[in-house]
Amino acid sequence: MADSSTFAVLNLGSQRVSGAVFGKTRSGGLVLKQVEFAEMFGDPSVDATRLPQMRVALLELTEKLRLKGRSVWYSIAGHVVFTRFVKLPPFQDDKADQIVEFEARQNVPFPINEVIWDYEFIGEKVATDREVALVAIKADALNDINDQIEDNGIKVAGVDLAPLAAFNAFRYSYPDVAEPTLLIDLGSKSTNLIFIEGDRVFTRNILVGGCTVTGNIAKELSVNFGEAEDQKRSKGYVAPGGAYEAHEDETMDAISKIMRNTLSRLHGEIVRTINYYRSQQGGSPPRRIFLCGGGAQTAMVTDFFTEKFNLPVEVFNPMRGVALDSRLDSASVDSNAPSMAELVGLALRHAGSAPVEVELIPDTVAHSRDSARRAPFLVMAAACLFAVLALGGFYYQHSAELVRAKLSTLSRDSTEMKKQDTALKKLDQELTILKAQSAQLEDAVKSRGYWNHLLALLNNKFVNDYVWLTQMEVLKDGSSITPLLSTGGALKPSSAAVTGSTAAKAKTEPHYELRLQGLYRKNDQQQQVVYKYYEDLKASSEFFTLPPPEQKPSVETDIEDARYASKYNFRLPLVKDSMKFEK
Repeated sequence: MADSSTFAVLNLGSQRVSGAVFGKTRSGGLVLKQVEFAEMFGDPSVDATRLPQMRVALLELTEKLRLKGRSVWYSIAGHVVFTRFVKLPPFQDDKADQIVEFEARQNVPFPINEVIWDYEFIGEKVATDREVALVAIKADALNDINDQIEDNGIKVAGVDLAPLAAFNAFRYSYPDVAEPTLLIDLGSKSTNLIFIEGDRVFTRNILVGGCTVTGNIAKELSVNFGEAEDQKRSKGYVAPGGAYEAHEDETMDAISKIMRNTLSRLHGEIVRTINYYRSQQGGSPPRRIFLCGGGAQTAMVTDFFTEKFNLPVEVFNPMRGVALDSRLDSASVDSNAPSMAELVGLALRHAGSAPVEVELIPDTVAHSRDSARRAPFLVMAAACLFAVLALGGFYYQHSAELVRAKLSTLSRDSTEMKKQDTALKKLDQELTILKAQSAQLEDAVKSRGYWNHLLALLNNKFVNDYVWLTQMEVLKDGSSITPLLSTGGALKPSSAAVTGSTAAKAKTEPHYELRLQGLYRKNDQQQQVVYKYYEDLKASSEFFTLPPPEQKPSVETDIEDARYASKYNFRLPLVKDSMKFEK
């Protein structure tokens, strides 16, 4: 069973997979308990063979370090991850995620929903702008790598990026280095350049590495990749510059020159990166250089970079701040120390004390974390459910008795309420009858008031005593609704009655008019006094509607001198809603 006080880490290199088990000292520092390495043979540039070889190497390390069932942090190589350092304008802290996601969509060369990405703010927060490191990898690529880990029974705690893990290791092991520093990680497939200025970091990956040297050796010596790799490791060194005496072994001499030529190409790329870092990123040129990775163990490589950069160059020892378990061979650890920077950086992530904490989360890890976050709530919900059910069982019996008692009371109340309901319905019927009776009385009162107002209007429209009324009657569809004395009480249609059958009249709306007859005296205005009276009444929209344009008052115009007054008559349509006299 794994010791809970220790934690394991893995570094997935291009030609070597390394693993280690760390613990913590009482003061909080790291202590190395165990370390193992597993080689992957073959050309690292051939991607088709990489995953199967990695599976075999991981199986070997799983057995040696007893990793099955343990939670492990692991790092992936820098060349498989897209890395970009972006300067952001000032923004509010609560908008950080939205701002960075926008920048990620602009900079990552893949659809954002197809990658797994993360970010980390770099350096101190200043008023002008902030720098953020964006890292992204295709989701399928990371999930394929993660499957090789989990297929060996290893639980994944997190995934880090090798260059940033190396930066964390440097800050931990060399806290005394304050000047601008360049850490050159000479890997197999590529070289990572890590610029360090205090808490600030900038990285760039160059696709020139150990396998580039091996490929050139294989091509020059006409041997296969495996044999070229063996000769590089056994006979390889970097040839010095200037005039020097050739090595007596022609093969070694040829290999040394090939290595120098390849590293010279790498030197040119490093110079270009330094210039970019100074001009575009606002960084300072390095004053010290450290070498790490498998290539740092190559003979005379330190001399080569010292010659090229004219700066202090030394091999980075990530174990400088790490204690060793007494059971470890210190000589073996020292010889492999340049290749253990990522392991130390990962141990810091596991211990929770890393300056830069970028994390790439595979889909299976994201799902398991989401389930773990939900688990306490699900357990609590289940416990609450069982508690509610238990309380419900106890409460049920008591509630059932109360319900039965309540039902009995409600039944008695219901019987009494039905009696009250019958009485109320009877009262409602009586109320309806009374309302109908009162409506008739209300209409009668309103009708009385109607005629009072109408007669007052007829009287008020007289402007002088030259005109007066002698007769007024209401017409319905042209016939008087008032029995005339001359007819013995029978209704007699007027000359203006609407022609047609009685059945046709019943189907149309009735038409009411007020017919006025009177006399007017001769005066200066003669019959104009009648027309004015007619127009004034016609304008009273409260009682009358506009008559047809062709309808005019009938006025006798041949007034004799001996006659005191002449006759006139006219009709005005009554407003239907004002008709109260038929109620």
